[in-house]
Amino acid sequence: MTKLAVVDIGGTTIKFATWDESRLLDIHRIQTPSDLTSFYDLLATEIEKIKEKIDIVGVAISSPGAVNKVSGVIEGASAIPYIHNFDMQSKLKKIFDLPVTLENDANCAALAELAVGAGEKNQSLAFLVIGSGVGGTVVIDRKIWHGAHLFGGEFGYMLADDEHTLSNLSSPVELGKWYQQKTGRKASGKKVFELAKQDDLIAKEGIERMISVLATAVYNIQYSFDPEKIIIGGSISENPELLNMIDEKIAIIRRKVGIASIKPIVEACQYKGEANLRGAVEDYITTQGGK
Repeated sequence: MTKLAVVDIGGTTIKFATWDESRLLDIHRIQTPSDLTSFYDLLATEIEKIKEKIDIVGVAISSPGAVNKVSGVIEGASAIPYIHNFDMQSKLKKIFDLPVTLENDANCAALAELAVGAGEKNQSLAFLVIGSGVGGTVVIDRKIWHGAHLFGGEFGYMLADDEHTLSNLSSPVELGKWYQQKTGRKASGKKVFELAKQDDLIAKEGIERMISVLATAVYNIQYSFDPEKIIIGGSISENPELLNMIDEKIAIIRRKVGIASIKPIVEACQYKGEANLRGAVEDYITTQGGK
């Protein structure tokens, strides 16, 4: 059975875990360092601690940014600017003296759902990760479609109107900002949903706009790529009302568009906080052939 150190690099914290006997063990998180040298020191220290406890064969990493699986470079941009545009994978191999795999965090979350989650029985999927922005993944024949420029599944860049992207209008963070601009009162996206239940008309307006934009995106994905299923991830997926709200909006769209015969199957992700870690393991096993 493959034994690994597993790392999920985030803008605020980095999660560490051990993969042993098909389980994630000793999951813990440490604040993300502010510079590259401290970043290397932290990873080296934590991986060494894992090595002392278990005979690992490699390190599986989930990372923000556009991970180039050929060059080992994390392209694009993220909340951690110092990890980009150099051969990170080779550097980490030297530090750990072990094989290292890197994959984008949204892709890792999708791989977890594909292996033993909401997409386990599917060949094609679209995965929407809704957080501070909107990320995503395209799965074709149970494989991640990275795209010609590593932008496969970056649904957040789709235009929602003449000047706003899907990320601008569909993330809980942006919903909270919009509410503050309208009312002068600070509120998280979660709080806006709570206020809507209390008949706050501004909160209701914001949620109406957000769900309409999301439903339109789901409709467009279905009728362009036509996946078997569209999976919603991110903290907003834990809202039990979300899927019903999206379904209701899609039903309205389908009534307006007479040729819209397909009803998208939209589900929430099964894995929450562990998704990126589990997906990093799946990527390692696939990439390294189970070694």
